[in-house]
Amino acid sequence: MSNKVEIASVNTSKLPVLSSDEKKELLLKIKDGDMEARERFINGNLRLVLSVVQRFGGRGENADDLFQIGCVGLIKAIDNFDISLNVQFSTYAVPMIIGEIRRYLRDNNMVRVSRSVRDLAYKTIQIKEKMLKENGKEPTIDQIAKELDVSKEEISYSLDAIQDPVSLQEPVYNDGSDSVFIMDQVKDVKNSDELWAENITMMEAMKKLNDKEKMIVAKRFFDGRTQMEVAEEIGISQAQVSRLEKSAIGHLRRLWK
Repeated sequence: MSNKVEIASVNTSKLPVLSSDEKKELLLKIKDGDMEARERFINGNLRLVLSVVQRFGGRGENADDLFQIGCVGLIKAIDNFDISLNVQFSTYAVPMIIGEIRRYLRDNNMVRVSRSVRDLAYKTIQIKEKMLKENGKEPTIDQIAKELDVSKEEISYSLDAIQDPVSLQEPVYNDGSDSVFIMDQVKDVKNSDELWAENITMMEAMKKLNDKEKMIVAKRFFDGRTQMEVAEEIGISQAQVSRLEKSAIGHLRRLWK
């Protein structure tokens, strides 16, 4: 798949690349209904789709099909992207492209999940997104189960049934300098003072970090925020959050010794 030049009648060796300023300008025009800008923005982000499709290589899937499905995810990301948030479009789009491809693979998997279980899982996802949008925070399984009038065990089972196991170290995107891994987009709900501030020595080490590093460590490991959430809150990219986080952890390890 990685050596295939033409996918779905698209010559991948000649895909255009948009600068950050061009992306911002086109997104503004798209929100005003400019269809020509929309088409140009889609073409300028097909490399993003290609980078996601390539990670599904080796499964015997048709590259053309996956690329077209990935483009559907890209278009959905464009339609739902909020330009008022200080977040890179690629950071927002990659999970949506991956999700679209995974849904396609689940629906076409040889190991079939029963229709009723799959339908419940998709209803759960829809209700979750609806409640998140309305309340500004993710609902609990109990809240979703109550909304759908089913048991929380049924909710958990249905979601597990449509999931493909993946490694937390699996990269989801690489912009040429920094990779974004699945573990970077998973909310950390277990780290606490017991792990990061076991004693006064750790607290003293924290004081040696600069203000931005301290803030990111606090939000990531004390508040349990994802890197994307931290990036949106403080107005920098997820890649920058990742770099600062790694730098802070490195400093803490050296000070801890």
